[in-house]
Amino acid sequence: MNAIPKIPMGEWVEAFVAFLDTYFGGFFEFITNLIDTIIDGFSSALMFLPPVVLVALLMLVVWLLTNRTIALWSGVGLLLILNLGMWEPAMSTLALVLSATVLSLVMGIPVGILTAWSDLADRIMRPILDFMQTMPPFVYLVPAVLLFNIGEVPALVATVIFAMPPVIRLTGLGIRQVPKDLLEAAQAFGATRLQMLGKVQLPLALPTIMAGVNQCIMLALSMVVIAAMIGAGGLGGEVLRGLQRLDVPRAFESGLAIVIVAIILDRITQKIGGRRKKR
Repeated sequence: MNAIPKIPMGEWVEAFVAFLDTYFGGFFEFITNLIDTIIDGFSSALMFLPPVVLVALLMLVVWLLTNRTIALWSGVGLLLILNLGMWEPAMSTLALVLSATVLSLVMGIPVGILTAWSDLADRIMRPILDFMQTMPPFVYLVPAVLLFNIGEVPALVATVIFAMPPVIRLTGLGIRQVPKDLLEAAQAFGATRLQMLGKVQLPLALPTIMAGVNQCIMLALSMVVIAAMIGAGGLGGEVLRGLQRLDVPRAFESGLAIVIVAIILDRITQKIGGRRKKR
């Protein structure tokens, strides 16, 4: 085996990252500033109101989107987070997850539409998505740190890469599953391709797309603790500090807060998707 020369794939990746950093540093600085603006916007919005007022407002929003039961238990969960002293880390984590979800949707839905329209694009994207989903999330942290330094920005970039594949896959799947007779009827009435997309395909595919959004949010939350290793902070940072210091109360309480946030977001997206499916 020693007679077979080793393929220096790691060195190639290192050289490629160095090339990007050298010749596209200005572009990455622009991306950094843009992502910082998005995260700061969500953080400022979540921290602007007093916690109790925000809990009441979030309960109202959840009630309008889902039902009274989910809204009530969401309020109980958020008040428990406040009681545990984890409110600010939880809002920081929520801002990171919302930012990652928004960016994943903005980039993932158009790519998913393209894969539904083009078999060639679907064949090209399939191995790329397989690679993105099977690669250990720790691996994404190294090039993200090299290109964006330490902090929330590389954490968000790694989270988006890890969480975006379900959005692309399920968007393409949902559009492909739209009955052909409905598309033929729309064409008979003179609808253009974009009109069919906006008025037929996307509305009918929305439950499947919402399933992709749900998975995207869950994967983003699963990256919270991992991203804390490169300075993401939030609840992941609290869990990491608890592990490093063997502080069982802090680790448990911050982990419980992550679970509460995950359950609330999961129930909201599931209920919205289920409601659209019934319609």
